[in-house]
Amino acid sequence: MHGFAEPQALVPPSHRLNLFQRMMLRWRSLHPYNPVHVVRIAAALDAARLQSLIQGELEATGLTGLELSADGTHARWRGGPAQVVLQRLAPRPTAQDALHAAIEQSFNEPFVRGAAGDPFRFFVIDEGEGFSLGLAYDHFVAGGDAIAVLLSEIALAYLGSGKTRPALHAGTRPRTYRHLLANHPAWTAHALAGLPRMAASSRRASRTPMADVEDGRNGYASLSLKAGETRALLASAKAWGVTLNDLLLAALLLVLAPRSAASRSAARRNELAVASIMNIRRDFADAASTWPSPCLAALRVGHAVPEGVGLQALATDVHVRTTAIKHEHLYLQSLLALGLTSLAWRWLKPHQRHAWLPKHYPTAAGVTTLNLNPLWSGADPAVAARLDYLRAVPTGPLCPIVLAATTAHGILHLGLSYRCTAYTAEEMTRLTEDLHACLLPALCEDAR
Repeated sequence: MHGFAEPQALVPPSHRLNLFQRMMLRWRSLHPYNPVHVVRIAAALDAARLQSLIQGELEATGLTGLELSADGTHARWRGGPAQVVLQRLAPRPTAQDALHAAIEQSFNEPFVRGAAGDPFRFFVIDEGEGFSLGLAYDHFVAGGDAIAVLLSEIALAYLGSGKTRPALHAGTRPRTYRHLLANHPAWTAHALAGLPRMAASSRRASRTPMADVEDGRNGYASLSLKAGETRALLASAKAWGVTLNDLLLAALLLVLAPRSAASRSAARRNELAVASIMNIRRDFADAASTWPSPCLAALRVGHAVPEGVGLQALATDVHVRTTAIKHEHLYLQSLLALGLTSLAWRWLKPHQRHAWLPKHYPTAAGVTTLNLNPLWSGADPAVAARLDYLRAVPTGPLCPIVLAATTAHGILHLGLSYRCTAYTAEEMTRLTEDLHACLLPALCEDAR
């Protein structure tokens, strides 16, 4: 038994949480681990109708009545009525200020078991001619791609559009990573053989100084590129033969390199490491498309970032490495590393748990990308054009900055979460400006 109450008739069976989900639960025992998605809807706000649609969508997908076993290894959705509290926020002093404050509060506010709407919190900001609907969620229950489906369906329904794709369904029984690794023994063996190289790379990477490693508070900054800027960015990425993800990883390396120069002056820790969260849902069966559960892994790239290197050259170097990782399925190393961490976790004291990943797997920043255009392609174009989307993903204990890049209708929104003990709000404002400057002048020139 895993700490559930006695089963009753018609109660869905529990499912085992995958390795990433169980690690998310360990992370949130240190500090809340709550991503935030926001859909902007160009329509007048009818709060009562919106709340009704939210409740209906949660009930239709079975995302209600969550139960987590006492040992944190199994969960199930019992279904039943959704009890949603839609928090209304005033757009003061501006709508963007209110949104940033709501995101930061969501990052740092834990979910209370058994509360209404658990494990989801919805808020809305009325902007007059439109409104922003935000959803903060306990990350272990769902991947960002699944939340994008859920929130998009609510938004499209509000605008009178029907379903655009097969719905999520919490009743499906997701496979674990153990199943994935067992089904691909060659991938797993190759990943295992590469673990010593990964460990050596970690020993070469510099560590980001933190005033208090046990302080998990997150702040938030954002940057949105204009349509012309986004087109130029994507055109340059295509001309250079790299992905948008590669380009953003390279840009982060460039803007963080001067800030880490002192810590990289030592003979051994002379590299800077960045990581990218990968959605590996396609590595599972076709049924995985209906799973809310996160199906994630990570890839990591270390680089010396020599003085004078340009964005194109650095993005090309990053692309060579990320292509090899994907082709050789070396992203499975991140799952094996999580498995090793989980074995060590029970023996670590609380303060050691905070410092474990920054010490043994130092990573200066992470990137996660999501393109909403394919998701909205099945909707009436006139309806989908009334939507916009952005995301904010917390840092967790792994790295002090996470850049969530979201593309919608040719606009790129960059949301940057950061550990408040590593960067001040003023430092992050300057870093965001430097990131913008790093991306645009050369890119716009090359794109012409």
